[in-house]
Amino acid sequence: MRIRIVDAFTDRPFSGNPAGVLLLTGADTFPDDSWLQNVALEVNHAETAFAHPLPEGGAADWALRWFTPAAEVAMCGHATLATAHVLHTTGTHEGPVRFATRSGVLVATPAGDGSLTLDFPTAPLTPVDPPGGLAEALGAEPLTVLDTGPNVGDLLVEVADEKTVHGLTPDLKALTAHSERGVIATARAEDPARGYDFVSRCFFPNVGIDEDPVTGSAHTALAPFWSERLGRPGLTGLQASPRSGRVRTELRGDRTLLTGRAVTVIEGDLLA
Repeated sequence: MRIRIVDAFTDRPFSGNPAGVLLLTGADTFPDDSWLQNVALEVNHAETAFAHPLPEGGAADWALRWFTPAAEVAMCGHATLATAHVLHTTGTHEGPVRFATRSGVLVATPAGDGSLTLDFPTAPLTPVDPPGGLAEALGAEPLTVLDTGPNVGDLLVEVADEKTVHGLTPDLKALTAHSERGVIATARAEDPARGYDFVSRCFFPNVGIDEDPVTGSAHTALAPFWSERLGRPGLTGLQASPRSGRVRTELRGDRTLLTGRAVTVIEGDLLA
């Protein structure tokens, strides 16, 4: 079986968020969960995506699952983008591709410029009181804290400014007590002339990811939060991890569109 490493939400190798992608083209079901988890652990990137084709005429074209090195997750944007990129660049699928996932049917649509747009459910945001110890664990005082619902499973935490987001050095062990997956820290862009409207960083120690490089699922929460604040449905977010990447978002009610590019950097055979 061919396995690929794809950098997502970037147009340059060695940036954005790397994902493993394994197309199970000859299968009509997934292998055992233990095998999927072992492959994800071997790949050892934030997520590895596994997809197999579905019969024609149904609601979706491919079944898709995502695993971190430690656990299966309910939603993953960058590995979905990476999978759609592989399907299109290898000629395995043409046009929009519909994925059957734990978060419902997710659609990835290619554009003529090489970008891909994901149609994801918008995260429901619920304001909550800052949990005790959150400021100490994150290393910054929260201005606003919101629960992002079951699909995302994070706390969205607004902090004072962009400089604060860049400077965060959280206590990752302490963060595990505060959400199902992790914490999204965000602030308004200091200078929108730089090409982005808000900045974020994502820490997910509960699923074995200290800091995720670029997180599509987090932007289903960041998009409604910042669209309301800034008064525009279409925005660009910068995820300020060491690898960095940008996600274009467009809020459409209960759906959020996430647009980015991807680059295949490694391709080889999985022998196990």
